[in-house]
Amino acid sequence: MGVSIDSAFSHANWAAKDCGGVSFPLLADFHPKGAMADSFGLFLAEAGITDRATVIIDKEGIVRYSVAVGPPGAREIGDLAAECEKINTGGGSMPKGEGVPAGTQLFVKSSCGPSRKALLAVDNLKLRDSIAVHNVSEDAAAKAKLVEAGGKDQAPCLVINGEAMFEAPEIAAKLADLVAPV
Repeated sequence: MGVSIDSAFSHANWAAKDCGGVSFPLLADFHPKGAMADSFGLFLAEAGITDRATVIIDKEGIVRYSVAVGPPGAREIGDLAAECEKINTGGGSMPKGEGVPAGTQLFVKSSCGPSRKALLAVDNLKLRDSIAVHNVSEDAAAKAKLVEAGGKDQAPCLVINGEAMFEAPEIAAKLADLVAPV
């Protein structure tokens, strides 16, 4: 997970394809500013920014690796992946979540903030090829499918294995769980 003191809106823009894209969740440590970073000793209050750091936490919630490189510092992804492999007690590659089941659908509406958030989660997690996205504002047949699948005309609506979810934060969390390392 990427964490910064930028707002969720800034993260959404940064994570979008037009800004290079990322394939992991982002957390906005926005208010109170830097509270999470401060809990790790990484908030630089005088400058109003955080140190650039990597903290690896294992599945039991224990910090296993931490290094700060300073605000202008860089990290090598290969070195971080090697640290993750060392921490992963099962050895080999880190296992992945179960993945997105075949037939998963996302119904959205044009000019709908929650629909936009759900779509950003799909793009951030690089799932456009795994999920059928239907815009019910532009397609009457999609609207009928939404009502049939979800029981009501509300979007966003994620349908996985016949189960409907209607809230953008829960949709994003479910998708992240499906593709996250376990």
